[in-house]
Amino acid sequence: MFGKSPRPRALGLGIHHTESVFTHSGPNADLALARAAEQANIPFTLSTPASNSIEEVAAGAGGDKWFQLYVSSREQSEWLVRRALEAGYTTLVLTIDVAVNGLRERDIRNNFKIPMNMSPSVIWDGITHPSWSMDYLLNGQPQLANFVTKDASDLEAQANAMSRSLDATFDWASLRQLRELWPHTLLVKGILNADDAVQCVANGADGVILSNHGGRQLSEVISPLQVLAETRQKIDKPILIDSGYRRGSDIVKSLALGADCILLGRATLYGVAANGQEGVSDVLRILQNEVDNTLAQIGCSDVRDLNPGYLHEDSIRLMQQTV
Repeated sequence: MFGKSPRPRALGLGIHHTESVFTHSGPNADLALARAAEQANIPFTLSTPASNSIEEVAAGAGGDKWFQLYVSSREQSEWLVRRALEAGYTTLVLTIDVAVNGLRERDIRNNFKIPMNMSPSVIWDGITHPSWSMDYLLNGQPQLANFVTKDASDLEAQANAMSRSLDATFDWASLRQLRELWPHTLLVKGILNADDAVQCVANGADGVILSNHGGRQLSEVISPLQVLAETRQKIDKPILIDSGYRRGSDIVKSLALGADCILLGRATLYGVAANGQEGVSDVLRILQNEVDNTLAQIGCSDVRDLNPGYLHEDSIRLMQQTV
């Protein structure tokens, strides 16, 4: 996809959430995800607020590793980018769709905070989920590992050190500066407008990720799938897409519409929460089997042969409403 040998799989694995900090898989959820991705021969994206650090994942897992960056301050961002570069990451994923945190009503109702607030409801959840509680007692609460320093040894201090709100002054000139800092593949994630994708490429990006952050930022926002075909017409660069993929048939449809790679987030987190690395591998096997079955059903022997001719307009319209 980026001038490397073709991958045998149709899937890309991306982790763009802080939920890995709270999974029932001990303190090494991101390592488990990275190792499962290596085993499946697909890329793994380490998030800025990960439970394992840039260096830990680089040392503990092989394969094609990407780093996802939230720009909260220029100094902090440069520090993270240089660490990823020194650790051998091949792709930098600049995330631009968190100018402010979305109004997530469930989090408000649950009084969700980092570190976790030990409210009566949380305590009751712990009582009714004993295996999670035992894991928590044995391993402690995972850390925001990229921000563990002598001045930020506890989770609250790490959360204060990392703001997920985007630097409001970050603009196209800032993207060009980031391009100068990062010598490898650079992707911009959070694009929902084909003209913005054109501007990203003009300012140094090697490709874009169409994403609405899984619908978690603004519930009324359009699906990335709704701008995929137009974006494919306007840029001759890799287009990746995420947000809500749960079925192999939807992966096939998106590849037919012009996506080069589908990134998975929540689905693989379900796997690692349920059964660690093997749980992630199970999720990938299920999706790969569904992809293979769908290709066989429609008479396509190679994902590289997929094109819009395999799709009916009603199928596209329904998918745009659900993915």
